[in-house]
Amino acid sequence: MDAVDRRLLAELQADARLSYNELSRRVSLSAPAVAERVRRLEADGVISGYHAHVDPTRAGLPITALVQIQCYGPRCLLRDPEVATWPEVLQLHRVTGGACCVLLVAVPTMAEFEALCDRLGAYGQPSSSMILSSPVPWRPLAPR
Repeated sequence: MDAVDRRLLAELQADARLSYNELSRRVSLSAPAVAERVRRLEADGVISGYHAHVDPTRAGLPITALVQIQCYGPRCLLRDPEVATWPEVLQLHRVTGGACCVLLVAVPTMAEFEALCDRLGAYGQPSSSMILSSPVPWRPLAPR
């Protein structure tokens, strides 16, 4: 990756809807050259997708939490591919330390959060932390 690729990544992270023409103006390359670089970054897995940032509260999911699960062995949450399809699970991370994994979850009500915790209890001991606010909800990567 060179300086132009880093500038392209910065522009796309700020606004992934930019056209190749606009990107070309911003990084001082031709549109075909920009398109080729973006395709290469996609093929190399540097750009893994494009998406919209959605505010969970405004989308009807005001309760967000981080849930740690202490599990191990055949009933480990990470061994069940079905968990990745649960609509409440926004992210699932395998971690080090006392917990096996950490989930970022969002639900519309406390009753649904309680039901989710009960489901997670089948895999191990869940421990949750409610998210009160997110001073840094998302930050673009600054490739080095």
